[in-house]
Amino acid sequence: MNKVDYKFSNDVVSCYFDADFKSIDTLTAGSSIVFVTDENVFSFHKEKFKHYPTIKIPAGEANKNQATADFIIAELIKLEANKDTMLIAVGGGVVTDIAGYVASVYMRGIRCGLVPTSILAMVDAAIGGKNGIDAGLYKNMIGTIRQPVFIFYDYSFLETLPVKEWINGFAEIIKHACIKDAVMFAVLERYSLHDYQNDKTLIADLIEKNVAIKSDIVASDEFEKGDRKLLNFGHTIGHAIENMHGMPHGHAISIGMVAACNLSEEINGFHFSQAEKIVKLLHQYQLPVDVETDHEKVFEILKMDKKRKSDGINFILLKNIGHAQIKFVPLTELQSRFKDIL
Repeated sequence: MNKVDYKFSNDVVSCYFDADFKSIDTLTAGSSIVFVTDENVFSFHKEKFKHYPTIKIPAGEANKNQATADFIIAELIKLEANKDTMLIAVGGGVVTDIAGYVASVYMRGIRCGLVPTSILAMVDAAIGGKNGIDAGLYKNMIGTIRQPVFIFYDYSFLETLPVKEWINGFAEIIKHACIKDAVMFAVLERYSLHDYQNDKTLIADLIEKNVAIKSDIVASDEFEKGDRKLLNFGHTIGHAIENMHGMPHGHAISIGMVAACNLSEEINGFHFSQAEKIVKLLHQYQLPVDVETDHEKVFEILKMDKKRKSDGINFILLKNIGHAQIKFVPLTELQSRFKDIL
């Protein structure tokens, strides 16, 4: 097990790589443990939970809402969870997001640990302290920024991860390469999804690299005043598509990244010319790059994005692969280009 500490404004988050779930007790001395997981993860890994109180929630983004948060809180009350209790989320991005949110508000805050079980959660959702729930069609509209005590990487969970969830997670990996790491982009071009699924060392190295990229960005801008916004590349349009179509997060972000690349080519001053390379890489990892949709409805949802400021939205656009910038785009300009970029 390899431990790396990342320092944030008021917290240190310990990431334990290549860890064994059986040793999680060593991180929680003095605390009672309550696990929260979803029904899918529980069905594959029942033996891991048999000695602990475990709250199970339905799987899927449709359940990332206040009703599910209220259910978890009610179960914590039944278990007589108190300020000494540690809530440990074991699951994908929905589970880590909602458990972090509940931990931040239950009794005005209890400690939380995360055990991400999907590629997407390992490289993105579990990192950075953003916790939250959706409000109808509007993703992550309600939430907090609060760091977990630890993030625990047991790669054996990936052995039961469906192929579609591997594909889903690689969208966030490609996003990190696009905004911050041209070398990693070139490495991804050399391999395939099959290569990463069948080489434990290869996927472990890739996950650790992505954790470092996101953690370093967040550590320098925890509350999203500057560079942390770069992590929203592909997410502005992607989130609108995701909830409108009920599409997996990574698929929607892939389409959103292509739209952002197209916008990068059209906006004055960017002169971006590498959209085709990014589309090719997304195809290589079996991610979609377009969608048949109602552009007007997508635009209406997009207008409620958290990144909107009065008459425009801060978009993340690319100068080159590995070099992203924040660009304020007026809503009128975005609307006039919308059907061309999406």
